[in-house]
Amino acid sequence: MGTRRRFAGRTGSDGRPDGRRDGRRGWRRSRRRRVDRPASGLPELAAVTWHAKNRELAETGLVTVARRLPAVLVQAARLAWRASPLDTAATVALNLVAGIFTAFWLLAATGVLTALFSAGPTPDRVRDALPSLALVAGAVALRSAVQAGAGWAQARLEPQVRRLAELRLYEATTAVHLAALDDSDFLDDLQRAQTRGMTSAPRVVRQAVDVLTGVVGMVAAAGTLGVLHPLLLPLLLLTAVPEGWASVRSARMQYLTMLALVEVARRKWILSDLMVEREHAAEVRSFTMRRFLLDQYDRQAAHQRGVELDLARRQTVARVSGDLLKGVATGGVYVALGLMLWQGAVPLAVAGTAVLAIRSGQSSLANLVFAVNQCYEEGLYFGDYLSFCEEAERRIPSRALPPAGAAGGAGAGNGAAVRLPDDFARITVRDAVFTYPGAETPSLKGVSLEVRKGEVVALVGENGSGKTTLAKLMAGLYDPDAGEVRWDDVALTRVPQQEVWERVAVIAQEYTHWPMTARQNITMGRGRDPGPGEEEDPDMLAASRASGADEVVDGLAHRYGTLLDRRFKGGAELSGGQWQRLAVARGFYRDAPLLICDEPTAALDARAEHQLFERIRTHADGRTVLLITHRLASVRHADRIYVLEHGTVVEEGDHASLMARDGLYAELYSLQAAAYGAAGPRARDGRAAGRAAG
Repeated sequence: MGTRRRFAGRTGSDGRPDGRRDGRRGWRRSRRRRVDRPASGLPELAAVTWHAKNRELAETGLVTVARRLPAVLVQAARLAWRASPLDTAATVALNLVAGIFTAFWLLAATGVLTALFSAGPTPDRVRDALPSLALVAGAVALRSAVQAGAGWAQARLEPQVRRLAELRLYEATTAVHLAALDDSDFLDDLQRAQTRGMTSAPRVVRQAVDVLTGVVGMVAAAGTLGVLHPLLLPLLLLTAVPEGWASVRSARMQYLTMLALVEVARRKWILSDLMVEREHAAEVRSFTMRRFLLDQYDRQAAHQRGVELDLARRQTVARVSGDLLKGVATGGVYVALGLMLWQGAVPLAVAGTAVLAIRSGQSSLANLVFAVNQCYEEGLYFGDYLSFCEEAERRIPSRALPPAGAAGGAGAGNGAAVRLPDDFARITVRDAVFTYPGAETPSLKGVSLEVRKGEVVALVGENGSGKTTLAKLMAGLYDPDAGEVRWDDVALTRVPQQEVWERVAVIAQEYTHWPMTARQNITMGRGRDPGPGEEEDPDMLAASRASGADEVVDGLAHRYGTLLDRRFKGGAELSGGQWQRLAVARGFYRDAPLLICDEPTAALDARAEHQLFERIRTHADGRTVLLITHRLASVRHADRIYVLEHGTVVEEGDHASLMARDGLYAELYSLQAAAYGAAGPRARDGRAAGRAAG
């Protein structure tokens, strides 16, 4: 199910930004189109655009980087501090101390050169230089030790940052409102945040530290030059402009390309999943899908290759241009230094120290420019991660529990969270309307019904009639766009969703094959694995017997401790019917007042289906059951049947009254009865078919 849903591509509007641009931005439009335009043969990608981001990033230049970089550094510092205040403080402090030692050894080098270039015998000059040389050696050694300490603190910091970023993303995605996961735009943002945004968190911290290191080195070199001669400082800074321009331009190209290829990357991932996962292998072979999937994958890969080759060419041009300009600027620095020496503006020893400082400054400058480039680039991806997390957190229902002992119910204030009753006398749905994100028509159009405690209520209708959607509203998985769902007098939109889910058990048609043990597949985190000599959980054993899962477990090598995933050593593989029994046991194990059975017999044979419905009736003695099924013979004994068509309730009653009405239910029941030969030749004669089938 998940794979098929993810494979549906985005078909959103173009979203082209306002075309009013000044002349300076005109050239950027053609460059951006080269990135966004899909390759020929990929018409399905023509509607996939990222213009909102492109407009912002196409204007990125040195000034923009300088303006936005502090915000990126602040974000990185906050994340690092949350991950580990001690390691963050140690990293910053040790880098600052390393910069002090850098400046100290450069200035101490002046004493060495002054002694060596002075008049007198060589042995005397060397002897005079030894004290300054010892200071240089000591400063360099201490700087190396301090830098090693900073690197150790940084190495400790990064895994803590990674863990923090991962937890925030997954805490949001597992708590976000279910409707968000039906929104294709939300899924695209999730893909971007998970694939590159989340991994950028430790990188942006690392690059922020590298920016700090580069700045400290530059300040040390620049400070030394400023002390030696004020005119040397602007000459050093001049070399920053060409490389900075090339790096920022390259980063912008990289990010724009990533945006253009997000949908392609997602399609490639889905296609690769179809080609390598065992669950798809049989159909890939039986329907001879191999060549089709390979061709589809190759089309996506060819498009990606073309975009990336074009990116490599343009980045190379930018970098070569930057290197050429940097070489010219560096040559100018040394020419200026030679002229100053020729005119006697600086002594020879100072000029020698200036050369060392310039070389050190250029090394720090190269590291700084690279770190700024990388920090800004990673900051763009990290910004996607932060934006997604903020959006996801906004989509988490913020229904707080009232204070302990507070009365819940209709008398509570508007908008205040209330407590859900442990059990209910009735569940009512009033004029519920619901539309899935991106859908043009509502799935439910003013549905109303009532379920009383202890009843077995069936929802029937053709595919797409809204049965499952209605059940999800009643279980608190979705909130209605209009109308309301109430448990007794408590509206579910005012109750923490976790409270509702704790009181609902679901046996679904499309259930997850959890790669866990059989025991964990039944208890779903509520039980614990027994220790040596301990007995199994009696509630788990009772649910297993009631569903027939005990017969499945008896055939497993390690019984309830068997891992149900063939991909791991010792793992077992179950059939669809066997998995269905475990899913039923899972629903039975949750001792919940409402049991929702959504097509629970889809994977079962006729005998197993009959046995399951008998077990559900036995297990549901005194419990409320909401039954969704296409097998209408299974709902004849329901207390009430609601018939849905195109999102509305068109009929209501028990089996006998609905058959007597000779409406949609009678038609569908008669068609199924006729298929089994239980009715006469006139399949639409609902009453006759009902008597024959009964």
